[in-house]
Amino acid sequence: QVQLVESGGGLVQAGGSLRLSCAASGSISRVNAMGWYRQAPGKQRELVASITSSGNTNYADSVKGRFTISRDNAIDTVYLLMNSLKPEDTAVYYCNADLSLYSGSYLRRRGDYWGQGTQVTVSS
Repeated sequence: QVQLVESGGGLVQAGGSLRLSCAASGSISRVNAMGWYRQAPGKQRELVASITSSGNTNYADSVKGRFTISRDNAIDTVYLLMNSLKPEDTAVYYCNADLSLYSGSYLRRRGDYWGQGTQVTVSS
């Protein structure tokens, strides 16, 4: 059974920082691209940042210059360092992973594995 376990969410004052972590586990052959999405009340889930297996990154315009995504391939973990947090960043943050899994003599690749979500609340 594949799991994406997130941690690091919480309550922080505007201008503060948080670091989110997401660790993938299971019968994983390879962790391909990984990313962070968020969903605020009354809004659709949106991409915050992503990172490819080769290390290329992409950020939503609203977080460029403030957030940094990184990964540790040795432990199948992706991080999101969030600096200069704003009340508008308040949302449930979800980890996403494109995984190649062992399935008998084959590999199964799917890009829609999700963590359970972690709440980030920025006060003002």
